[in-house]
Amino acid sequence: MGEDKMSAGGGFRCSFVWQVYRGRWFSVFTSFLIMAAAGATYIFGIYSQDIKSSLNYDQTTLNLLSFFKDLGANVGILPGLINEVSPPWVVLSIGSAMNFAGYFMIWLAVTERIARPQVWQMCMYICIGANSQAFANTGSLVTCVKNFPESRGMLLGLLKGFVGLSGAIITQIYHAVYGEDSKGSILLIAVLPAVVSMLAVHTIRIMKVVRQANEVKVFYRFLYISLGLAGFLMIIIIIQKLVGFSQLEYGGSTAIVLIMLCSPLAVVIYEEIGLRNSNKQAVISSENTQSSLKITVESKPQIHSESQNQGSCWCTMFRPPDRGEDYTILQALMSVDMLILFIASICGVGGTLTAIDNLGQIGSSLGYSKRSISTFVSLVSIWNYFGRVFAGFTSEILLTKYKFPRPLMLTLILLFSCIGHLLIAFAFPGSVYIASVIIGFSFGAQWPLLFAIISELFGLKYYSTLYNFGSVASPIGNYILNVRVAGHLYDKEAKKQMLASGIALSAKKELSCDGVICYRLSFIIITAATVFGTLISLILVWRTKDFYRSDIYKKFREANAAEETEMASTENDIEPEGGTKATAVAALSPRRNT
Repeated sequence: MGEDKMSAGGGFRCSFVWQVYRGRWFSVFTSFLIMAAAGATYIFGIYSQDIKSSLNYDQTTLNLLSFFKDLGANVGILPGLINEVSPPWVVLSIGSAMNFAGYFMIWLAVTERIARPQVWQMCMYICIGANSQAFANTGSLVTCVKNFPESRGMLLGLLKGFVGLSGAIITQIYHAVYGEDSKGSILLIAVLPAVVSMLAVHTIRIMKVVRQANEVKVFYRFLYISLGLAGFLMIIIIIQKLVGFSQLEYGGSTAIVLIMLCSPLAVVIYEEIGLRNSNKQAVISSENTQSSLKITVESKPQIHSESQNQGSCWCTMFRPPDRGEDYTILQALMSVDMLILFIASICGVGGTLTAIDNLGQIGSSLGYSKRSISTFVSLVSIWNYFGRVFAGFTSEILLTKYKFPRPLMLTLILLFSCIGHLLIAFAFPGSVYIASVIIGFSFGAQWPLLFAIISELFGLKYYSTLYNFGSVASPIGNYILNVRVAGHLYDKEAKKQMLASGIALSAKKELSCDGVICYRLSFIIITAATVFGTLISLILVWRTKDFYRSDIYKKFREANAAEETEMASTENDIEPEGGTKATAVAALSPRRNT
């Protein structure tokens, strides 16, 4: 008898573990981990100096590598197409392999374990490694949005927030494992994201959508945990700078970070216990809801297809609908609003990304230690997170309550980033720390605003394509302001200093520049470009002022009301077996339970 109870208890525990492992909430948790490990592109400032010195690159060549890094990270067309015809595990597996292959080859080159690669080969390696981030985003983030369609805003903010924290998390792990050996960070970012993605391939998948009544509360719990993690990282980075940690002490702080990173698992288990103890009849009712609603959902595409055939997209590309309606891809790309938004993003994102990618060289030219440079990178990462969360939640509250237009908030963020650029151009002791906070916050805040504005002005029908088009502004701005401006002017000043010191330029010596002068002119130009982007953004504010004064979410509420009316009308036609009409209406209206 006792053995039967023990066997039953063991079976219960095994079935519950399997329920947690295959549940929607655990899928969200593993997506958090993937995002938290996807920050290789944000810590380029830590290992960029090793690439430059080991391969004897000048600053222009190093910034060219930085451009290909950002090109790979922001062009997600290939993983998007693959995800359309294959399950998420395929996308995650390909991304994992690309991450390891790209960064492992860079590590082999920097540590001189292989013959020195050509510049084009290094550009290819870092582009492949960085493109794995687009695969991770597509495989996990897109899947989560499909599993939680009615909470997509909060979910996107959280996932993008963990990406923002990833740089600081990886920096802590790097110091705990390798101490001050920054070359080891390249091997770490080759292995860690690949392993995390491969461990998650069985949990991240498309699941049947069953909305829970407390779904919003669960996401707020995840938000509070992420805020706690960001706060701890901020405090520990300040302490590390003031006191100076040994490798063992870094190990202790890293252990706490990893525990906090895994703490959302407690929320997952709690929610799964609640689901297990819930009424089984509710599950049956939700299944009946899915089957009964399937007919209605499948009948709608026929209506859209008829309207779409009324005219060719080429014929209507210069005849867009009203703002907020569903634009075609060509209508959106040819619109003045998209052009303005794209130019403003090139100036704003390009300028802040140039500062982030050059933090290593900026710190070296101003005489900061490697530990201080890693502090800059961590500060950028943490405030990148705060910027994303702040812009997402605050802009939504201001828009809903006060009709405060999102383009105006984007304009203010661009103007705020100019302060960080000027602190680098006219650096004084400690100014780079302040600049890291401002630039990290501004860089993070621009992304949710950019993607939200695109979705509001041009509709959601082709949002995935337009979303990726918005991301292209990043590598374009980075190439213009980083490669052609910052890198070129740095090398020009470095050559002047070498000639003044009597060092022959033909000597195989790394071009190194010292002093504030190295980046002064570059960041004055970047500031001017950002101010220009701010003025361009003001034009978009003026053009869309009437749109944002209106009720931009009215059509969604009307659609929901019409749907509920249609569902309520079926009450007179559907008599459930073994139940009442009220039960049938409840089954057909799952949103009323939220």
